Amino acid sequence: MATNKTFEENMVRLEEIVRQLEKGDAQLSNSLHLFEEGTKLITACRKELDQAEQQVVKLMKGPDGAPVESDFLSEE
Repeated sequence: MATNKTFEENMVRLEEIVRQLEKGDAQLSNSLHLFEEGTKLITACRKELDQAEQQVVKLMKGPDGAPVESDFLSEE
């Protein structure tokens, strides 16, 4: 199940599912199963990304408690 795996593991599995579905050679029942698994993985990943975003906003609050907006610096 998607919730027991890390974000990275879920992304790897989602990429595998996309590749399999893009081939188009899977039987309909298998394609439906893969699609269902993929949508669950997307939901789990989106939830984790939303939580990470909330944590970033929390960490970036100014002294008055209001969020401080700043650009992400590139790592060049």
